[in-house]
Amino acid sequence: MATLKELAKKPEILSPGHRLCAGCMAPTVVRQILKAADTPVVIGNATGCLEVSTTIFPQTAWRCSWIHNAFENAAATLSGVEAAYKSLKKQGKVKDDIRFIAFGGDGGTYDIGLQSLSGAMERGHHMLYVCYDNGAYMNTGIQRSSATPRGADTTTSPAGEVVQGKPMNRKDLTAIMAAHNIPYVAQVSPSHWNDLVTKVKKALDCGGAAFINALAPCHRGWRIPIDEGVEISRLAVDTCYWPLFEVVDGEWKLTYKPKEKKPLVEFLKPQGRFKHLFKPENEHILKEMQETVDRNWQALLKRCGEA
Repeated sequence: MATLKELAKKPEILSPGHRLCAGCMAPTVVRQILKAADTPVVIGNATGCLEVSTTIFPQTAWRCSWIHNAFENAAATLSGVEAAYKSLKKQGKVKDDIRFIAFGGDGGTYDIGLQSLSGAMERGHHMLYVCYDNGAYMNTGIQRSSATPRGADTTTSPAGEVVQGKPMNRKDLTAIMAAHNIPYVAQVSPSHWNDLVTKVKKALDCGGAAFINALAPCHRGWRIPIDEGVEISRLAVDTCYWPLFEVVDGEWKLTYKPKEKKPLVEFLKPQGRFKHLFKPENEHILKEMQETVDRNWQALLKRCGEA
């Protein structure tokens, strides 16, 4: 495993000077992921915050081969590129060892792009799909997605007198991807860079399809100070809202276990999107959300043989 100093010396594939918001965790996630690559990469990028803010014509922040895709087809496009590469390499027309990485937000992954993602994974293309999960359609106005947690106040699940934010629980996309029986699936957080980089190296070298779900707080949508993205990510992990684990050839393994599992409210309270839940009349929602996290955590421990 490379040290932090060694990783810092590697060239930046995503350059400074892009237009992503100050404090956005998406570029932090991307930079950490690309630091793990030891070969040239081809990037497929679904429409979203990352795409529009890094490629405002006529500039680009990408120092590699990069393809813009529609919301729904990043996985399909990159799977085609990977198939062409395999053919060219077999013919001896390409000598380089190249890796293929697709990036999509939760809107373009959990929802609009789920079909093409599922197809690419089922076909077994040697590519890594990374979802940077900021919990809503942030680029188009903070509308709720199926990754949005219960209780979150968004523009399409507003907190009001009748409904207190999104009434449904979020989709467990990581488990859905594991159900495809692909070589590698993992969940990561930018607060735990060593865990993240280690998993990306495994994903890139697994010899087949791989999926990584990366937490990527959005300070505008989550309503947190711009300098607290890493700390909020850490709280997500330590409250077990966003546990860190991997699934290697169907075997589930916990990669981080908090020394002290913190109550969920420590993750929720700093975020403006949940402030309405701390009214006395909404205590039952907080209780139910904690029960859901506890139940999911126990189920994960059992899957990983740690119960």
